[in-house]
Amino acid sequence: MSQIFDLAVIGGGVNGAGIARDAAGRGARVLLLERGDLAAGTSSNSTKLIHGGLRYLEHYEFALVREALSEREVLWGIAPHIIWPLRFILPHRPGLRPRWLLRLGLFLYDHIGGRKRLPAAESVDLARHAAGAPLKPEYTRGFAYSDGWVDDARLVVLNARDAADRGAEVRTRCEVTALAREGDVWRIEAGNQVFHARAVVNAAGPRVLDLLGRAGEPSSQKMRLVRGSHIVVRKLFDHDFAYFFQLPDGRIFFAIPYESDFTLIGTTDVDHKAGLDEVKASAEEIAYLCAGASEYFRTPVTPADVVWTYSGVRPLVDDGSGKPEAATRGYRFEVDGGADGTPALLSVFGGKITTYRHLTAEAVEQLQPFLPALEGGDWTGTAPLPGGDFGMTGAQAKIAELGQRYPFLAPREAQRLIRLYGTRAFDFLGKATGAADLGADFGHGLTAAEVDYLVAQEWAREPEDILWRRTKLGLHFSPAQAAALAAYLAERISSA
Repeated sequence: MSQIFDLAVIGGGVNGAGIARDAAGRGARVLLLERGDLAAGTSSNSTKLIHGGLRYLEHYEFALVREALSEREVLWGIAPHIIWPLRFILPHRPGLRPRWLLRLGLFLYDHIGGRKRLPAAESVDLARHAAGAPLKPEYTRGFAYSDGWVDDARLVVLNARDAADRGAEVRTRCEVTALAREGDVWRIEAGNQVFHARAVVNAAGPRVLDLLGRAGEPSSQKMRLVRGSHIVVRKLFDHDFAYFFQLPDGRIFFAIPYESDFTLIGTTDVDHKAGLDEVKASAEEIAYLCAGASEYFRTPVTPADVVWTYSGVRPLVDDGSGKPEAATRGYRFEVDGGADGTPALLSVFGGKITTYRHLTAEAVEQLQPFLPALEGGDWTGTAPLPGGDFGMTGAQAKIAELGQRYPFLAPREAQRLIRLYGTRAFDFLGKATGAADLGADFGHGLTAAEVDYLVAQEWAREPEDILWRRTKLGLHFSPAQAAALAAYLAERISSA
């Protein structure tokens, strides 16, 4: 029999990578298997917010909101390079939710989650506030409140990187084709190989029930697959505030500064009935988001203005809600085996990116009775993710330090590298004294040194891995630049 892992985690999204990290840090021998690239599905297609979910208060999900709010500053503390505070503007729209209700909701939002470092909510005069200038003149009053921004795909990769640094084995592009109990272990066929593990976590996201079916494990849990689509347009405003907008149908959406030159608008909530291999925004969703934005901004937004769209399928617990947006963002676990001596299988249903760390700690704790190798309690709330070892308020100082160490970097490039890699940017910049020391420049500051690091340390294999998940430079790259990167990657990987 091959090496026996204590735990095999199937699914390389935020929950799977987080569970792998947590379990490896508690002493377990961990295997993480992902059918494609890390974060290639739901976890890289979020609205990219660390937030409590202000709108969930309307659905009386106070416990979920409290849990998420308590995690905001925890996550900011362990990953200040990829997570940072974001101030939101919520314009009051006459005829929709009254001002007193918005004020009450924001008061609860400020006080039920243990906010310490983030600024409190306040009323704003949009006729005088910088965030009021891009809006139509009828929006004169509103509120400002705090949440956080996250580079969602990097959050996943850094959890996987930390798991590997703690001894986990990470296999991408390694789809599980068969899963069965074999005595006191699981036999896992994946990527033309066979692995064995004493316990398995099913963190396959939207495919969680498919994997259970592959293992011959019945489940009473019902899932609701809800598609959230986003559009990206050339930037609609020059300030650093984001917007929280209400619509007459009761839904809300965000408009967020994105990658310096763009505005991200989303999201929709539509029941997803199609397959999972290619998830795209429909023409109706694009039109809906454009129309919603045009109700608020002075400059109309049309489908012709959209430079990119992306969509993710949220695997939500089916709680019988009528509308997709009302379905709970909470999570549940289902454990099969373990107590009777058979190898345990823990399946994860639901969840949201803000509460991933709490979810992973709870999942590992549920596995502890079956895996003696797991020792200790929740540790991930204080241990920085790779590159994030400089504290909540240290990002600007670290950007300045990088610029001083490598004066040939433009200020914007120094900021980009710290916000992607934190202190690990120094690892691949090394002893470079000039741009030529970093090898070929594929465009927009992406050099061969950075690409080599992504291949060696972050499991990047395809141009899409780098351009749309590891760096988000895909919006800036021309087809010729992308082709040059693809040629370099192919040569680099074939010679490895």
